Amino acid sequence: MDRRDFLRKTLEKGAVAASGVIASKELLAARPGKMLAKPIARRPLGHTGEHLSILGFGGIVVMSVDQSFANNIVAEAVDRGINYFDVSPDYGDAEERLGPALQPFRNRVFLACKTNFRDKAGATNDLDTSLKHLKTDHFDLYQHHALTKTKELDQIFGPNGAMEAFEAAKKAGKVRYLGFSCHSVETAIGAMDRGHFDTILFPTNFVLFSKANFGPQVLEHARQKGMGYLAIKAMAKGKYPANMPQSGHTPKCWYEPCALPEEAPLALRWTLSRPYLTAAIPPGNPDWFRRAMDVAQTFQPITDDESRTLLAYASGVEPIFQLGNNV
Repeated sequence: MDRRDFLRKTLEKGAVAASGVIASKELLAARPGKMLAKPIARRPLGHTGEHLSILGFGGIVVMSVDQSFANNIVAEAVDRGINYFDVSPDYGDAEERLGPALQPFRNRVFLACKTNFRDKAGATNDLDTSLKHLKTDHFDLYQHHALTKTKELDQIFGPNGAMEAFEAAKKAGKVRYLGFSCHSVETAIGAMDRGHFDTILFPTNFVLFSKANFGPQVLEHARQKGMGYLAIKAMAKGKYPANMPQSGHTPKCWYEPCALPEEAPLALRWTLSRPYLTAAIPPGNPDWFRRAMDVAQTFQPITDDESRTLLAYASGVEPIFQLGNNV
């Protein structure tokens, strides 16, 4: 099951709503010790001049939860130093929840959004709808979402393609920077070489790098281009075992996440220790997101011994992406 099928089926079944209600009690609990720690550090975003928190807030955190839950977790994230928020219309009602929750902090945060449309008309409409949902007059970053096939580049860069909508929106002041997210090494490099982008959002974790050679070449290409490099799937491990029932899957994760309490924090620290990387977005599941905030607030680069311990966890794991699968 890929991420789009996962999101669709999860929303249909209502499982996410249930998990959000259950988790809200923990998320809204007072955690004074964590709040008093130093704020999450920030790093430069490529050549943009922006500085983002090393941990991003993924919109799935507030997908299918009540508004009070969204308001509280967004406020806590800002208080702990997160200034980078990323959302998509693909995430159910996340935009509608995040918009009101972010209103008190909009001038203090860097807000990124995305579109799945590859044509100009579709992307234009998607952008305007997202601006309304998020109660803002502009996005700091607007991205082509989940590029997977190289043929999609012909669509977005072709006549009446989505790039025309992106450039028009930038000229009109509706967006400040342009980027893309991608699930293919080949397509990511092709996009970077074909057009001018400020950022890339790409899967980056210890399993993908060590077992599939998936990602290091993209990170280096982004560095050479001077682009901001943002990571997803930092706390992902691999595909769920084929014989695992749906009831055993982690809510809000279409992949199997690294285990808590020890493995997942090591995985996040491994990703955040990659040279040149700006920030990582953790899973939308509240338990993993909360642990990620703890790690980011006390971040120390991973040691060689810790890396060896972590890489041992990759034994027998099937990576969620492979080279050449999406060409």
